[in-house]
Amino acid sequence: MSRPLEGKLAIITGSSRGIGAAIAENLASKGCNIALNYTSPSSTSIANDLAAQLTSSHNIKVVPIQADIGSPEGPANLVQDVKSAFSSSDNTFQIDIIINNAGIAQNALLPDVTIPQFEATYRVNVLGPLLLVQAAQPYLPKDRSGRIVNISSVSSSTGFVTQSVYGGTKAALEAMTRTWSRELAQNATVNAVNPGPVEGPMYASNAEVFLEGIEGWIKHTPLMKAQEGDVKDESLPDGTRAARTGEIAGVVGMLCGTEAGWITGQVVCANGGMVMLH
Repeated sequence: MSRPLEGKLAIITGSSRGIGAAIAENLASKGCNIALNYTSPSSTSIANDLAAQLTSSHNIKVVPIQADIGSPEGPANLVQDVKSAFSSSDNTFQIDIIINNAGIAQNALLPDVTIPQFEATYRVNVLGPLLLVQAAQPYLPKDRSGRIVNISSVSSSTGFVTQSVYGGTKAALEAMTRTWSRELAQNATVNAVNPGPVEGPMYASNAEVFLEGIEGWIKHTPLMKAQEGDVKDESLPDGTRAARTGEIAGVVGMLCGTEAGWITGQVVCANGGMVMLH
């Protein structure tokens, strides 16, 4: 089996579950070593179990590291912990891949948006990725072989009800993607991926007003039409399905390969056709 990322190192934020865990599985299957980041102590056992499973299945090194991406010191601490765990015997150290996946959504109608909600969401979804890339920059490759993938959302461009704050954070992340693609051009390609609804509890936890507002989009998304054998999701309209985490991870994994070396500064639409960018 081909392992095109053999020996490389990836930092994946928010990777103990959901899309992040699926990305970790995808990159691990390609031979990539993984720094498995998570935030809450309640995720420690989940992260440890995933690390053990990936290590056993793919014969790679996986280290779970707790760090709060939404705190001012969290991203720098994460990079230092990764350096301590993965530096070679001659003290050389390189970060080949960064996946900015950690994110939160605190949806509310405009009159109900609070300053604490705004600050918390922008800290995790915008400031966190910026500080992580800033801390990691000295350790990026010098030959353009690096890969940075930011997990955005269709919410950056669809104007969904209740997502003044969340949609804004993802638009900011896409803007930073374009800037970093220029500033880091000698080190890495930098791209974003914008999923729509993805299987799991995060989408199902949305309020009814949001689910009603997105229903028309879902019904007109080409690949969300359910086929025989697709699992019914009660939070989605009849006859439709959400993306599987592995389908998002597959696009991220593609962008991390050498064959994607001529793609940078792009928002890659991994949302079944809900959003079609030019």
